[in-house]
Order: sequence, then structure tokens, then C-alpha cells
Amino acid sequence: MIGVAPPAYDPAAPTTANTLPVGAPATVRAYVTELFQRHRRAFLVLIGVNTAAVLASMAGPWLLGDLVERVSEGAKELHLGLTVSLFVVALLIQAVFVREVRLRGAILGERMLADLREDFLVRSVGLPPGVLERAGTGDLLSRITTDIDRLANAMREAVPQLAIGIVWAALLLGGLVITAPPLGAAVLVAVPLLVAGCRWYFKRAPAAYRSESAGYAAVAAVLAETVDAGRTVEAHRLAERRIDLSKQRVKEWTAWENYTLWLRSVLFPVISATHVTVLGSVLMLGGVFVLEGWIDVGELTTGALIAQMLVDPVGLILRWYDELQVAQVSLARLVGVRDIEPDAGDDSLAPDGRDVHADRVHFGYLEGVDVLRKVSLEVAPGTRLALVGPSGAGKSTLGRLLAGIYAPREGRIALGGAELSRMPAERVREHVALVNQEHHVFVGSLRDNLLLALPHSRLPSNAGASEDSADAELWAALAAVDADDWARTLDEELDTEVGSGGFALTPAQAQQIALARLVLADPHTLVLDEATSLLDPRAARHLERSLARVLDGRTVVAIAHRLHTAHDADVIAVVENGRISELGSHDELVAAQGAYAALWRSWHG
Repeated sequence: MIGVAPPAYDPAAPTTANTLPVGAPATVRAYVTELFQRHRRAFLVLIGVNTAAVLASMAGPWLLGDLVERVSEGAKELHLGLTVSLFVVALLIQAVFVREVRLRGAILGERMLADLREDFLVRSVGLPPGVLERAGTGDLLSRITTDIDRLANAMREAVPQLAIGIVWAALLLGGLVITAPPLGAAVLVAVPLLVAGCRWYFKRAPAAYRSESAGYAAVAAVLAETVDAGRTVEAHRLAERRIDLSKQRVKEWTAWENYTLWLRSVLFPVISATHVTVLGSVLMLGGVFVLEGWIDVGELTTGALIAQMLVDPVGLILRWYDELQVAQVSLARLVGVRDIEPDAGDDSLAPDGRDVHADRVHFGYLEGVDVLRKVSLEVAPGTRLALVGPSGAGKSTLGRLLAGIYAPREGRIALGGAELSRMPAERVREHVALVNQEHHVFVGSLRDNLLLALPHSRLPSNAGASEDSADAELWAALAAVDADDWARTLDEELDTEVGSGGFALTPAQAQQIALARLVLADPHTLVLDEATSLLDPRAARHLERSLARVLDGRTVVAIAHRLHTAHDADVIAVVENGRISELGSHDELVAAQGAYAALWRSWHG
């Protein structure tokens, strides 16, 4: 068939090398098999009720064919009352089972969709944090929203309807062959046309739909990144460049949208032509068979009605199979996280002490480009270390390495002699916590948002503690971050619903809740990356002094953008061009008249 060429566009081009993978066919097949195994009973019941509904629907053509045969033979008693009664009974039975088919199909689809969402969330949460950070928000966001939305329709309708259509078509073909065997060959006349059209379409459709999804993910990524870094874009006058990039991504995506639309515009007329061919061949060949005496008029009538009924299941199969081509791409993107091996770590590794040691660490986000080079650092237990330096020097990257979010490309970072990158992630989180400026408020009560930070063993229901004593711990954590005053003014205090649809917290209040979680988690080593950036300087200063009392005795690594944080630290590390250029106390570094002294003078004007 002659058609337009697909867009000259590489599906991998819109995304970066760090996007989450797309599931391999074997991974998708394994997951689909697992999903059907979970719901095998419901699926078999759906097939059973659908079989009953189809058999009931075939009673009408059989009764009408029998009536036509009796009329053609000149029968004096047609028994119309009995025929009509049987038809009404069959219609009622069909209506009951069709209702069951729709109800059970919808329930099955919703349950499978719920399993898919839960599986994706559980698997994503279990991935190494560095993998998710490298993938960025755009790719993950498009999978959680767009791909889930596309799969929702497939799970709710496509899978049940495809199963229904296959059973329906098989039973109708079987009924046609049993009623009038010669007419079975008439249906085969349309098969070459249908096979040719479908082979042409499905040879091109999967790759096109994958490219379309990748294009949409690229649009989502560039928009999310531009909005999140809006101030940076304005500061560096990158607006025109980002707009041009957005236009390019939208152009590439819409090109694939138009291409997949053109593919469907070719397939659907082929399907319509197949329907006409089936009915026409049955009527024409059936007429010849009647003249030859191979079948009678009643059999032709029944066969023609069944052939007409085949239009619906064949159209249903092709329509939902096409829908599944889109869904398959989204499913592959969602189960792609299964192709990432979770970082299980070595269970035998555990810290023997609280000292943090970095030895000649090299790290880069891209191959061959190091952000940090030959960084060595020792942090004694209970030390307050401040990382300072110009923007882009590598302070936040070093903080994430010390928190165990990333593993160094070369070198070693150890906590109590145990290498962080080799320890299980959950064990690392028991000892080290990272808090940055990106804070999230979960939909639920204020109490639930705080209890998230407590280990399972310390939850009230597991620790044997009363609810009052648990609430007292929550209030103490809020007081430690100066949040108890506004929290007590809420209508239902800890039971107040916050987040989307609930009480709208300000960014500063959300940041205080994040810091209260930190107090509740009670790690002995903390990495704070602009943890008070959303507060005004005076409030931030007051909060940091309050936190200092609570965190006394703990090791604190603070990425300091306000130099009063560095002033209060025991040790200051100046990071420049991916290296630690100065190390010492505030007074020592000011006296040295180096980079830190220049920053301090600039800060104080």
C-alpha cells in the first residue's frame, strides 16, 4: 500500500540517556502473564458468561431460519406463538448475560488497573534514588499520568472486550459451520483482504506508537524542566532557546500523532470493506448453493444473519486490538522499571561507628564529565560541617554522595567503615537522612504526614505506645521546628486534612513539616541542602538555632547558601570547580584571606 513516510525522527532523540528504560517484550509478556494469573478465576467467569450471552444471541437467527424454511416448504402450521415465545426467552437470557458480561468485565478491568498502578508505585519507590534523580521529573511524570491514562481505557475495556470479541467471533463461526457448512467457505473470501490490511498496519503501528509516546514524554520533560528552572532560565536569558526547544519537541510529537492517525485512516476502511465482502460473499455464494440444492433457504437465512452478526465481533477485535497497540507501549514504559535491578546491597554490611569518610571521590552525571574530582573529607561524629562555594561548584552533588543517594565513579564514601554504596538503601536511611528544598505534602491528615517518618517499629500500633504519647512526640517535633503555633490553630489540629483538597499549607509550612519528619526519623547523620530556603532570612535563622538544639550531638552536613549557617558550623569546606579548596573553621578561613574570606566579605557588604 502506498502511504506517507513516517517522520524522520529517532524515538530516542527526545529523551536523555538517563531516562527510565522501556520494558523489553519478554518483560511485558511476563508481567501480563502474571497479571492474568492473579485474576484467572474472574477471567474464566467472564468467558463463561460471555459464551452464554453469545449462544443466546444465536437463537434468533436459528428460529428465523427455521421459520423461513417452513414457509418455503408450504407448512400449514408455523407455530408463530412458540417461535415468538422462544425468541423472547432467548432475548431475556441474552440481556441478563450481557449485563453480567459488562459488569464483570468492568470489575476485572478496574482490578487489573489497580494492580498495575500499585505494582508500578512499589517498584518505583524501591529503585535506587540516583536512578530516579537522573531520569528527571518529566519522564517519570509522563509515565504516571499519560501512560496510566492510556492504560486505564485498555484495562477497563480493551482487555475484557477483546476476550469477549474473540469468544463471540469463534462461536458465531462455529454456529455458521454447523448450520450451513458450505457457507463457512464464503467467509474465507474476505480473509485475504483483512490479513493484508492488518499485516500492513501492525507492521508499522507498534513502532509509531512507541515514538509517539516518547515524543509526548519529551514534551512533558522539556516543559517540566523549564518551569522548575524558571528563575535560572530568566537569569541566563535562555527563554528563547527553551521556547525553540519546546516547539521542536511539540513538532516532533505532533508529526508522530499525525502519522498514527494516517495509519488508522487506512485500516478502518479495510475493516469496513471486509464486512461488506463477508456479507456479500455469503449472500451470493449462498444463493448459488441454494440453486444447486446444497443448502436450503432456511439455512441461507440463518447463515446470512450470523454472517451479519460477525461484523460486530470482528470490528470489536480489531478496534480493541488497535487500542492495545497504544496500551502495549504504555505498559512497556510502566513495566520498564522491572528491567532495573534494585540495589539490594550487602546485608552483612553495617556501620561500626558514626564517622563519615570520603576518599579521593570522583563523580559525574555524564560519561567522561566529572562534577567532583579527588574529593577527600573526614567528618567526625557530632561535627557540624558546612559546604560553601559558588553555584555549580558541586556542593549539592557532594551532599548527595555523603547521604548515599549516588555512588562515586571512583573512590569510596564510608560510614563507620562501611561503604555507603554497598549497603542496602533501607539501612543507609536508618543512619543518614537528606533534606532539601523540595518538600512534599501528602494528601491526608497532618498526623499521617508526620507518622511517615517513624520507622515501622515505632508506630503506635506496633510499639505498644498509647495514641496520646504518640501525639505528644509529634507535637514535640513540630515545636522543634517552630511549627506548633500554627498547627494548634488548625480546626482539627493533627487530624486536619492537608494537601490537595485539604488545608492549603504555605511553602514555608510544608518545609517545616519536612523538618519535623527529620526530627521524628531521628538519624544520627543529616545532610541539609537549602533546608530552610523557603523561609525568610530572619525566620530561617531562628529555625536553624532551634534545630541546632534538637540536633545537638548529631553529625550535620549543611549545604550553606546563607553564610550565617557556615558561621555556626564547626568545620567549613569550600567547594570550587569540583574540588575542596579550603577546609577549616570560620575564624581560620577568614584569617587565611582566601576564597571563603572573599565570600564572607561579600555577604556582609
